Amino acid sequence: MSTDPTPDFGSVDALQVPRASFEAQASALDADDPLAHHRSAFVGAETALVYFDGNSLGRPPRATADRLARFVTEEWGGRLIRGWDEQWMQLPFAIGDRIAALTLGAASGQTVIGDSTTVLLYKLLRAALDAQMNLDPQRVEIVVGRDDFPTDRYLVEGIAAERGARVVWVDVDTSRGVDADLLRAAVGDRTAVVLLSHVSYRSGYLADGAGLTRIAHDAGALVLWDLCHSAGSVPIELDAWGADLAVGCTYKYLNGGPGSPAFAYVAARHQHALTQPVQGWMGAADVFSMGPVYRPADGMRRFLSGTPPVLAMIAMQDTLDLLEEAGIDAVRAKSVALTEFAVRVADGILSPLGVTFASPRDAAERGGHVTLSHPAMRAVTARLWQGDVIPDYRDPHGLRIGLSPLSTSFAETLTGLRAVADAVRAES
Repeated sequence: MSTDPTPDFGSVDALQVPRASFEAQASALDADDPLAHHRSAFVGAETALVYFDGNSLGRPPRATADRLARFVTEEWGGRLIRGWDEQWMQLPFAIGDRIAALTLGAASGQTVIGDSTTVLLYKLLRAALDAQMNLDPQRVEIVVGRDDFPTDRYLVEGIAAERGARVVWVDVDTSRGVDADLLRAAVGDRTAVVLLSHVSYRSGYLADGAGLTRIAHDAGALVLWDLCHSAGSVPIELDAWGADLAVGCTYKYLNGGPGSPAFAYVAARHQHALTQPVQGWMGAADVFSMGPVYRPADGMRRFLSGTPPVLAMIAMQDTLDLLEEAGIDAVRAKSVALTEFAVRVADGILSPLGVTFASPRDAAERGGHVTLSHPAMRAVTARLWQGDVIPDYRDPHGLRIGLSPLSTSFAETLTGLRAVADAVRAES
């Protein structure tokens, strides 16, 4: 990881309207941005298209095209089946450990690349619930936020029905997320597992990882963290938090490409005690014995099921190279500067049009995206897409502005927000 000091955007943060125009602010921020040179590493960043959706699907790094071509011709085409013995069998663990070191604050041997986010969440949530119920049959409750991402909520409902458990819903302000007071009120001596989003998908609310983990543990519960909207954008310290389990996707801030496989983290202290429910040959103690009885492997291999998606793991390695060069703290500093700038611009040119802010205003409580609310935002989104400005829409009335730090400039942010203002006027 880079040893360079975390960049300080404070020297230009004082540029406020009317002392400086938004154009002048954007220009100064881009000129002072120590990560600005990374923007050219991404396909399409040189075009006029404004991309506000890197928190859903990141731009591809230019180097990935060469990496994929080399893999096809040299590793797949050249080594053929030998590739499994030479590298591919260990790739889920090698890349998992690298993600852990660069973005998760986790020691090696606790993270693996595997299935989709949904499948990994199912495996870990079901395993944690079963382990807790086996220890204490009274622990039958799964706690989850009512505004969490749909997959999380749907899985909780399905697993609860499958295992005879009960869902405890945490009602939240949709412009925020689950905080300490809400969690304390939801957990108790019947809580088995708490499923929490580190960054809320709708509002961008940044949860207190250490504090919420401690509250859950004080109640005797295990915590499963959904890191999909924070991994690669916000520093995470799973080991320091005392986290139990975590899952995150790799196609957002890690730029792994559409449908790239997710990662799973299981703290070393839990690995031997958890039985994941999708027993497949790749999670067996002796993969190639083809024995008559399943016996789970030690360590993180037991959380695999089928053959690893090797080709789908290749692309994310180029973003990991960039993150190693930049350092996650510098990425976070750029992310905060981008969202702070977006807030100022929104207050200046969108608030007079009736647009409200549906995300935390305190940067310490905000991840890498902000949400703007207006009754016309669904139509505004469609209009913007036609003009090559790409945000996304989330009910109710939310335009989500995702600002991927390595590939987004301040000038691009301003251009996009001015287009939002034009579209709101047109649709109002």
